[in-house]
Amino acid sequence: MKIIAIGRNYINHARELDNPVPKEPLFFMMPDSALLKNNQPFFYPDFSDEIHFEVEIVVRLNRLGKNIAPEFAYRYYNEIGIGIDFTARDLQKKCKEKGLPWEIAKSFDGAAPISNFISLEKLGDINNINFRLDLNGDTVQQGNTKEMIFSTDQLVAYVSKFITIKIGDLLFTGTPAGVGPVKIGDRLTAYIEEEKMLDFFIK
Repeated sequence: MKIIAIGRNYINHARELDNPVPKEPLFFMMPDSALLKNNQPFFYPDFSDEIHFEVEIVVRLNRLGKNIAPEFAYRYYNEIGIGIDFTARDLQKKCKEKGLPWEIAKSFDGAAPISNFISLEKLGDINNINFRLDLNGDTVQQGNTKEMIFSTDQLVAYVSKFITIKIGDLLFTGTPAGVGPVKIGDRLTAYIEEEKMLDFFIK
């Protein structure tokens, strides 16, 4: 199982970080040790002073595939969840300034809290799903998958040109605007439509 994460897939998020809007998908990888399941707490790491939340719809892939055509990409998934892509923004800034890879800022242990998954039969059109993140009871991020620069099918097709898709792989599809810092004691709750999917604390 591997985690494929998409960067800058919402125009408003790219702009809030003063990044150019991509002309093709930007992706990076995370190890399975980044996953944080079952609403376990996230322990603030000692190597960063600026951990930011980024809420994302996560697609679980269910077939083996390579060089998948966009019109057939829908066959490779049938359920979604929600996740947080925790980012050590201070480390990421240093990496970007030096032109270095981001993994140190994105792929550390526990950086990817993830919910259970819901069948798309229950939710309907994957290109029109509302989701949001609350911080201590206040909504800080909200988005709809129709706002993605590259749709889920486009992402699956693009990634599969370079990397073989395998059963159980997870695709983090990008975050909308509103990212920000967390501190010890914070509570994060994430929703798909009105169903609470994640609820955990920062310790």
